Amino acid sequence: MRCAGTAPAGHGLSRLTGRARNVMQLLRGMIAIGAAAALLVVSGCTSSDNGSSGGSSTTNATPTGIWSGTDSVTGLSVAGYIDSGGQADFVRADGAVFIGPTQVSGDTLVAAVVGYASFGNDFSDGSTYGLGTLNGTVTSASTLTLALTFTTNGGTAQSGSWSLSFSSLSNSGSSLASVSANYTDASGATVSINGDGAMSGQNANNGCVLNGSISVSDASYDVYAVSFTYEDCTGSYAVLNGVQFTGLAAFNGTRSPAQLSIVVSGASSASKYALVLDLDVS
Repeated sequence: MRCAGTAPAGHGLSRLTGRARNVMQLLRGMIAIGAAAALLVVSGCTSSDNGSSGGSSTTNATPTGIWSGTDSVTGLSVAGYIDSGGQADFVRADGAVFIGPTQVSGDTLVAAVVGYASFGNDFSDGSTYGLGTLNGTVTSASTLTLALTFTTNGGTAQSGSWSLSFSSLSNSGSSLASVSANYTDASGATVSINGDGAMSGQNANNGCVLNGSISVSDASYDVYAVSFTYEDCTGSYAVLNGVQFTGLAAFNGTRSPAQLSIVVSGASSASKYALVLDLDVS
């Protein structure tokens, strides 16, 4: 299990600092403004044209699926999942995670995202959290081109330019039968998923006991919904006890061993977290 901190397949965990909590109200306001702007864009671009043509409406592209490519600014690879409801989880190769809802009008995509540094690491200014936006274009089942504008809670601005391609794995569909198996990961965790989607597991190294579920969000795409909690964690993982995590997952049955990659986020009363798990069928 690799963890990415406060705030996609194949990639960790960090906590909000006191300074981050001091600016949370302002940051929440920024998210609300970003979401409102996205809705305005969608509203404006999807209105009917009642001119001499007799009226028409925009057909929106769909970003649903598994995406991978490169950030030309950092040179790092980027992978992501987007479900049919528009929720997006992206992971950069350095462990940075960007999560948020997307809005699409025509081929234009916008999103307000929360970004997290990987557990035990910081952004360049020592912070672990920030807010940003993604803006760009999407061609259904083909390409996703996005510009990232991001500011850490320490006030450092970052940018990205992502060129992502649609993975054919997306079209393999999803079912509980496909993911029902026993899994292990490099951190020492074992996880079992039964035919009803119930998840249970334990990590021998940190004591964490996992209980939750995985479900099919849209059977046409290889993107799953995941929810679980941890209990009995020790050491640095103890902060995860009782935290409810939710997010997305994808199953790659073409690799050997087959792999289930999961990206989730959650919060305690003191902090926020994002986790990335790469589970191999055992």
